[in-house]
Amino acid sequence: MLATHFLGPKRKTSDKLINFESGIEQRGNARQPVAIKYFLTAILFVLFDVEVIFFYPYAVNFRSLGWEGFAAVLMFVGFFLCGFIYIVKKGALKWED
Repeated sequence: MLATHFLGPKRKTSDKLINFESGIEQRGNARQPVAIKYFLTAILFVLFDVEVIFFYPYAVNFRSLGWEGFAAVLMFVGFFLCGFIYIVKKGALKWED
């Protein structure tokens, strides 16, 4: 291996020296800042998605939970709506800068 390394042809062109990954040509700098809105939207999606999942056990057992279960779900929905109203008032869902 050492012999082929020293005796083999060496043609270092600019095409051979650039990084290559998955056949995608590089554009720009990898350290370019990304808007926080993308991350905020992803976090909000996960948060609301998990909250909606909590409705499933209530939907399955709503008859056996009675009025106490109904009051608990109303409180849950109230907190859910308060959080959503807070997010809307803060402007977290606005994409314009």
